[in-house]
Amino acid sequence: MKILFVCTGNTCRSCMAEAMFNSMCNIDGIEAFSAGASAIHGSKTSLNSAVVVRENLGKDISNRKAIQLTTFLVDECDLVLTMTSLLSDVLRSQMEKNSNKIYSLSEYTGVEGDITDPYGRSVEIYRQTYKDIEKRLKILIKKLNEDRSI
Repeated sequence: MKILFVCTGNTCRSCMAEAMFNSMCNIDGIEAFSAGASAIHGSKTSLNSAVVVRENLGKDISNRKAIQLTTFLVDECDLVLTMTSLLSDVLRSQMEKNSNKIYSLSEYTGVEGDITDPYGRSVEIYRQTYKDIEKRLKILIKKLNEDRSI
C-alpha cells in the first residue's frame, strides 16, 4: 500500500508526515511518500522541519527535495492524505476518478481541524505542527492495523 501525504509546497508538513509515518509504521507493505500541490520542484525541506524531524526521529531530511503533485502520483497511490480540508476538496474536484481515495488527514482520522502551515514561522510552531501530525498518524496507523486484521 502506498500513502501519499500532500501539502502546499512539500517543504514542511507533508515531508514531515512522510518521514514520521515511515518511522512509526511497522506494517509490512505500507510506505509513505509526499508531494506538494504548488511545489517548486527541487526546493529543499525547510530548515525548521529538518530540525524538528532530527530532534524527534534522529533522521536527516535536510537534503530532501520537493516533489510536485501529479495525476500520475495520485494514480500510483492507494490513499492520498492532505494537510487541509480545502486541499482535499480541490484535489477531489480536479481528480474525480481518484476522488474516492483523497481525504484530509484530519478527516480520515476523525480529528478536528487542519494541520496549520508553519512555513516561515518559529521552530516552536514547527514542533507544534509535528505534534499535530503525530497525533493523527498514531490514529492512522491504528486504523490501518485494524483494517489489515479484518
